[in-house]
Amino acid sequence: YYPKQWNICLTVDPCRPGFSQSFYTAFVSREMLRGQSILKGKSLQLKFKACHLNERISFESSDPKFGVRPDGSLYAQREVANLSEPIQFMVTARGSKDTHIWETTVKLALTYPSYSTSNSITETMAGREGKKVHLPFIFHTLVITFPRRHQRGSSTNGLRRQKRDWVIPPINVPENSRGPFPQMLVRIRSDQDKEIEIRYSITGAGADQPPSDVYIIDPVTGKMSVTKPLDREDRASYHLRAHAVDVNGNQMEPPIDLYIYVIDMNDNRPEFKNQVYNGSVPEGSKPGTSVMRVTAFDADDSTMPNGLVHYRILNQSPHIPIPNMFTINGATGEISTIAAGLDREKVSQYTLIVQATDMEGSLSFGLSNTATALITVTDVNDNPPEFDTKTFLGEVPENAVGVVVANLTVRDRDQPHTPNWNAVYRIVGGDSMGHFTIRTDEITNDGRVTVVKPVDYERNGAFMLTVVVSNQAHLASGIPSSLSSTAGVTISVLDVNEAPVFPSNPKMIRFEEGVPADTTLTIFAALDPDRFIQQTVRYSKLSDPGNWLRINRTNGQITTTAILDRESPYVKNNVYEATFLAVDNGSPPATGTGTLQIYLIDVNDNVPVLVPKEAQLCERSRPSSRINITASDADSEPNAGPYVFELPSFPPSVRRNWTISRLNGEYAQLRLRIPYLEAGVYRVPIMVSDSGNPPLTNRSMIRVKVCPCDEHGDCTAVGAVASASLGTGAIIAILICIIILLSMVLLFVVWMKRREKERQTKPLLIDPEDDVRDNILKYDEEGGGEEDQDYDLSQLQQPETLDHMMSKPAGVRRVDERPIIPESQYPVRPTLPHPGDIGDFIIDGLRAADNDPTAPPYDSLLVFDYEGSGSTAGSVSSLDSSSSGEQDYDYLNDWGPRFKKLADLYGGGEED
Repeated sequence: YYPKQWNICLTVDPCRPGFSQSFYTAFVSREMLRGQSILKGKSLQLKFKACHLNERISFESSDPKFGVRPDGSLYAQREVANLSEPIQFMVTARGSKDTHIWETTVKLALTYPSYSTSNSITETMAGREGKKVHLPFIFHTLVITFPRRHQRGSSTNGLRRQKRDWVIPPINVPENSRGPFPQMLVRIRSDQDKEIEIRYSITGAGADQPPSDVYIIDPVTGKMSVTKPLDREDRASYHLRAHAVDVNGNQMEPPIDLYIYVIDMNDNRPEFKNQVYNGSVPEGSKPGTSVMRVTAFDADDSTMPNGLVHYRILNQSPHIPIPNMFTINGATGEISTIAAGLDREKVSQYTLIVQATDMEGSLSFGLSNTATALITVTDVNDNPPEFDTKTFLGEVPENAVGVVVANLTVRDRDQPHTPNWNAVYRIVGGDSMGHFTIRTDEITNDGRVTVVKPVDYERNGAFMLTVVVSNQAHLASGIPSSLSSTAGVTISVLDVNEAPVFPSNPKMIRFEEGVPADTTLTIFAALDPDRFIQQTVRYSKLSDPGNWLRINRTNGQITTTAILDRESPYVKNNVYEATFLAVDNGSPPATGTGTLQIYLIDVNDNVPVLVPKEAQLCERSRPSSRINITASDADSEPNAGPYVFELPSFPPSVRRNWTISRLNGEYAQLRLRIPYLEAGVYRVPIMVSDSGNPPLTNRSMIRVKVCPCDEHGDCTAVGAVASASLGTGAIIAILICIIILLSMVLLFVVWMKRREKERQTKPLLIDPEDDVRDNILKYDEEGGGEEDQDYDLSQLQQPETLDHMMSKPAGVRRVDERPIIPESQYPVRPTLPHPGDIGDFIIDGLRAADNDPTAPPYDSLLVFDYEGSGSTAGSVSSLDSSSSGEQDYDYLNDWGPRFKKLADLYGGGEED
């Protein structure tokens, strides 16, 4: 079945009038050529876009056999007898309000019956009015003839000029064809093939260039075929060139361009960029508020319905307050609210299943895919905080600070731990003195009423606070405050036993120094704050650095126990400070502390003292030879300076040799009155008086060293020695030191000599009697028993000569022979060995003895006589060896030189 009308659509700019396509191709069946009655009603609709809705468009066909209706439908005006070759003509459009002309090309080709409708691909297109029609794309065989060369001539030879060259239409091939392959597309031929044998070929990408061998052509018949299924998403079009040459390769026709377009099939589903999209929207948002956008991509042609994606929401979870709280723009994927009532406190997140469908959303023909959109409802401050109760109670002991006295609880349905939820508490009444503050608990959001300033039970036994709570963030627009945001807090003050308080603390009193003992200074009494309880206060002393004071335990009267001295080290800046305790008899007792400060007024009770005590002066009087003197006084002004310096009248030599001149109230100068004074040390008395009333005078001594001086007025070295004089005590001390030093040197020398002698007589660190190194210890011989009295012990001793041994009676004979070789050298023991060398010395001696063949016992032959019979021990010849086989005696070589001969004997036996 072939439809009677084809709609070819293309989206154009709404402001640009014209045909939807510049080239239309349609395929008609042979049945449409058998008669006018069959052809009637068959039409091809051309889509034209006009900018003005009321503009009238007229169409005109260049082929008189075909006409175009005002709606763009193409129809056959008369019966078409033959359509062996494609028919191509122009269609012109003119507007009623515009003189502009638009043209398009229409090509009609025959559909051969050999291609059944099963090989057709139905493409869904969108009509102008939203209606959908179907356009079959049927594989067909077209014949493309090389354009003839136009010749000019007179009208008498029957030739006439054509209006335009032959337009070769593009070849449309659907993708994903099932074959069979190769599948013929068109036939290329030259009108000279009847006269000359023509060879056809194609070139270009898809033929002889990558991707090669997609298209092939029969060089003889010119039939061009496709060899495999095409994929528009891989390549959407091909541009080939067809060539016609003779058998010798001569070009017979100019190359023609072949454009092959791969027709898109809906073979790709829309794919979302993400499987899960996250968005947010504030609660209480108005309808139409944009939330988020989802995007899907379709690999099919985006200009065709195959690639046009439409979005829809399949499901919303939860369905609160209504199932459709959101909507989505079908073309853009923009999700927005469609209804009011978003409340985070009821639903904090919505889950939407979003579907993307191509074919402009057609559920019948389109392919679909889904994604998930998670929409979080963000919090706004639309819930004011409210107290759980209107009244809170608390209590606090008096004088306590930093104590939490009440806990205020609130509820807030906004998101916890955000500015919309965090509570801020304010005391708006009942605390004019600022005794309390409210701190917010960051975890529970509770308000903790805390004491920051001590409260007094005797002044105020209770507090009635008015507290208001709010959020850190302001309430959302249009949200009123709640009456439950205000509450009352009643705080009761608990009475406690308070410590006695000294009214003046510290208390300052003034007295002249020198106040005698048992003088009453003041009454330092404390008051008990507990006015509603009668309690007794007792006093005691806590701190009294000089132990100058005492306090009456009952009334706090302060009296002196010693003279108050301003110049005492316990007095700082003329003030003496003592601390006292006041203890009541409450339960438990409370103690208060008070400080008494006594400012001591200075009196002139200290004489001035001359400064310096020693000085140096040249023996010859000169202008620069003088001594500057002053005085120091423990008293303060006006009992100190200015000072008066005088020389006493006795002895007379003082005023005869010395003189004093006043510089100012603090300083004076002492110098020689005579031109020369013998070098030495002189003690010069000076009378110093202060300015007190009455003044005090002190006779002080200054020690002056008189010495010869150089030209600069400095004492020479010889003069300094000559002027120095030592007293008897100093001389005795020096002599004692010299004697002690000499005694220490003598003792050290004696000790060194004795130590040297001990080293010579006792080289080792141990007693010589205990030294067992290289010594033979002789013990007493106890003698034999009853059975060995017949033995001659002399046989065990070393024989002196061989003849002596030969003269011995029959028995054991020892023939010890000392080897006649040089004796080995033993290590020499040092005279004063180091304790650490004893071990090394023993090891070296042992090693030398083991390797000395001249050391006894000698390696000699021992000859034994026959002992006789009747031995109770039996014969050793009856003993058998416990080992079977041959014994390996190589280990005897490792036993040292004393077993060398035995090792050679047994070792050599095997070789023999």
